[in-house]
Amino acid sequence: MTSSSHHDRIAAGRLAREGLLDAEAVTAAAELLARVEGSELETVRVVFADQHGLLRGKTVTAASLGSIFRAGLNLPGTLLLKDTSNRTVFPVWEGAAEGVMKTMAGAGDMLLVPDPATFRILPWAPHSAWLFCDPYTRTGEALPFAPRPVLRRAVGALAERGLSLTVGLEVEFHVYTREAANLGHHQAGMPGQPPETALLDQGYQFLADANYDRLEPIMDLLRRHAQALGLPVRSTEVEMGPSQFEFTFDPASALEHADNMIMFRTMVKEVCAREGLHATFMCRPKKENGASSGWHLHQSLVDGEGRNVLIPETEGALTPEASGWIAGLLTHAEESCLLTTPTVNGYKRYQPYQLAPDRIEWGYDNRGAMVRALMAPGDGASRVENRVAEPAANPYFYFASQILSGLSGLDQGLTAPEPVESPYDNDATALPPSLIAAIEAFEAGDLYRRALGPEFVEYMSVLKRAEWKRYLSVVTEWEHTEYFGIF
Repeated sequence: MTSSSHHDRIAAGRLAREGLLDAEAVTAAAELLARVEGSELETVRVVFADQHGLLRGKTVTAASLGSIFRAGLNLPGTLLLKDTSNRTVFPVWEGAAEGVMKTMAGAGDMLLVPDPATFRILPWAPHSAWLFCDPYTRTGEALPFAPRPVLRRAVGALAERGLSLTVGLEVEFHVYTREAANLGHHQAGMPGQPPETALLDQGYQFLADANYDRLEPIMDLLRRHAQALGLPVRSTEVEMGPSQFEFTFDPASALEHADNMIMFRTMVKEVCAREGLHATFMCRPKKENGASSGWHLHQSLVDGEGRNVLIPETEGALTPEASGWIAGLLTHAEESCLLTTPTVNGYKRYQPYQLAPDRIEWGYDNRGAMVRALMAPGDGASRVENRVAEPAANPYFYFASQILSGLSGLDQGLTAPEPVESPYDNDATALPPSLIAAIEAFEAGDLYRRALGPEFVEYMSVLKRAEWKRYLSVVTEWEHTEYFGIF
């Protein structure tokens, strides 16, 4: 079938008729279908990034791909209502929900709308491909908490001010050899027992070439697959901790790099699993002599003429945009932590003297501060680096938090406070010490209620409070050691 024939069929389908697939997407989808017909592709994984930044979806045959562009794909709406244990934590059987939640009552369907620009052949499974989608209600209404659309709304709000955000990624993670998969029936559950692992490298030789050489085979494998997906890898590095890696990426737009981060994390875990390894983006694995992983986000603002408005005129000065952006990031840091650091585990990283932030502050080239300003006259790469996030964060929510916080600083005309030189020895406000503190700050704040609506705030609150309650219900090793003997 020709591209024009595909175009006519897609244009007559439900998604195009209801405006869920615009004219540009219809054309791109038709061209894609024509290419797929002449290829050896067998299956397409039609997926969406859920509330935790994990891919979920169905795999369809290549011959069925046209129907996805015409009518979308129905999946249970409860996929957006699950916590990290895969428990549905919203009431879907009582019938008391209102608004968009009512469309999910009875575990009803939601509608996935595909984005043809995200189509990728999988280099580790070349008979298959990814196609990312955005979730809507089954009647085609927007979902106020669907991650990808949330970021798109934030990008649009920034565009109304004549600005766009360019981001660069530094992502730390661990790769271990898998010694036991823990697949016994008694090891299943919600969640099941994680695999047993051992180190690939002892570590604590930051950026040592000898360590890199030992890790190079898996580094190369991951880099080649990332590049085959079209991800702009800049460097592959040995991080500080044992079996700890870091990949950095060239700058791209916020939506591009959010998609890239989802692809990268998923690729790393899937490729490593095929190699008998276990990769984890958990912030601080419970391993002896281990190190925490962070996710540093480099941010620059570009105006309508393509100028980076963070470039200072003189050394040590901030442009008004840089000052307002930094001030916004700091002002809303507490209520944003639920989006930048969404797990119980991530708060174990906020420790002094560990190259991680523990309080809300900024400095110039200072890796102890939460926000690091890397700016110089004439330097086109002038930017701020936010070091607050954990690598398990949902990139769509994380990037949206940065845009909406920085934009708030610009709109209110805020000015950055004085930079710090001693990041671990001052009276700056501490970052939330726990997930429940972050939840409470998120609920008490007004930024996300104003920018994304009360439904988004209530949704995130219910989701993460369920996770926190499960955490509190577990007796830890610390408690057993502390009390079992003496009482």
